[in-house]
Amino acid sequence: MEIIVKDITAKLENLAPIEYAESYDNVGLIVGSLHQKVKNILITLDLTEDVFYESINKKCNLIISFHPIIFQSIKKITGKTFSERVIISALKHNVSIYIIHTNLDFIWDGGTSSVISKLLRIKRERVLIPKKGTIKKMITYVPISYADKVRNSLFDAGAGNISNYSHCSYNVDGFGSFMGNKGTKPFCGKKEVFHMEKETCISVLFPYDKLNIIKKALFENHPYEEVAYEIFNIENINPHLGIGFIGYIEEEMNEYDFLVFLKRKMNFPCIRYSPFTEKKIKKVAMITGSGRLGIEAAIREKVDVFISSDLKYHDFFKSEKKILIVDVGHYECEKYSKNLLKSFLEKDFPFIYIYESEIYTNPVKYFY
Repeated sequence: MEIIVKDITAKLENLAPIEYAESYDNVGLIVGSLHQKVKNILITLDLTEDVFYESINKKCNLIISFHPIIFQSIKKITGKTFSERVIISALKHNVSIYIIHTNLDFIWDGGTSSVISKLLRIKRERVLIPKKGTIKKMITYVPISYADKVRNSLFDAGAGNISNYSHCSYNVDGFGSFMGNKGTKPFCGKKEVFHMEKETCISVLFPYDKLNIIKKALFENHPYEEVAYEIFNIENINPHLGIGFIGYIEEEMNEYDFLVFLKRKMNFPCIRYSPFTEKKIKKVAMITGSGRLGIEAAIREKVDVFISSDLKYHDFFKSEKKILIVDVGHYECEKYSKNLLKSFLEKDFPFIYIYESEIYTNPVKYFY
């Protein structure tokens, strides 16, 4: 069975749409062709030169990296930096490179946060910092006899889902008026004659990454020659789309025992933390990767502990003994993304060898 790069990327983007990535991020296929036949796949957290040659040794012509190898625009490719050398080698050896980064962080089901919460047996409740501007609203006007068909097609395309509810819409019956000119072929009424048609106004919400799919479903199922519809950006928040999470551990414990539990479960070499608050740990907030932006949100939510990485010296002062702030290391809390992606892809592509990189790419060393 022939699998091409596009088959793999479509699956990954169904899991974590590119539209969810942060504006500064650089995700998607950055080197190679969507139509290239895939032999084997290598998944890595960081794409270094050692990792690239590991892919060659394993006969992998598609590399999926969590961290981008290119963040900013490149005007010259001369091999001056390791990222330029990897790009040159990838083009030389016909290896495609795909990046999945903050878009994987933002999703609730199957994202980076879900791996950590399962490992620590944390019952996640909701996102710590919801991503704004991710919901759109469509209003359309349909002849009453076609309302069910159009409405159901929008549901099938992914509209009408609100948290734990599906098939959500608002419907109002009324009259629409129109008059087509002599070049039209109206579905109802006659051209060049004013017409009033009894219609249903259908209103649905949908995630903004499904805009084109929703519009396609509308146009294919609406009977009118000219489809009347409106699309709005709205400020509603999706509680399951954003950065980090808030949840609860199975049994509360004191702060020292929690740090021991955290270090053992996630195999951390060391942990940095703020002064103990002398409170029990039950309510937890976490952001994988760089998460200093989440400290204030965690304090507002009155969690007992906030876990993340890349925290600065002065960030720990923000605790003020209200919460315990813990820095576990950037590599350490994102290293599980490799197995997450491997397990996800293996379900649909059992005939391709999918490897996790064996190269330890953490640039931070520890003196024990």
